[in-house]
Amino acid sequence: MMTMQTGDGMDEKKRLYFQNILESWLEDLLHQADDTVVELRKNEEVPADLLDQANAEYEREYRLRIRSRESTLIRKIRQSLWNIENGEYGICEICGDGISIKRLEARPVARHCIKCKIALENREKLTG
Repeated sequence: MMTMQTGDGMDEKKRLYFQNILESWLEDLLHQADDTVVELRKNEEVPADLLDQANAEYEREYRLRIRSRESTLIRKIRQSLWNIENGEYGICEICGDGISIKRLEARPVARHCIKCKIALENREKLTG
């Protein structure tokens, strides 16, 4: 059997490996989001005690912050899946070089090679 390979050196077997990881991760995140919506709806009652109200509001805000971060991650996963479909997965968006398999294994939604990511982070530190 012949495996497809692009300029970034990733063959079809590796692409499928990452696609499965990303799809599973996406499914888990979407399930957690559904659970949060159900939980928030279940706890819509406002407690009578002020301390309980404050605690409930803190818990609600905490869950919403987590879901907001997960929403960003869901977008990144969907972008990575789109990139897989279009043969662009594992290619740095800045320099066009391949992103190392080790980096993708550590961060499957990585969009930059390590060299460009470090340069981006250094630039962010300088600009605040």
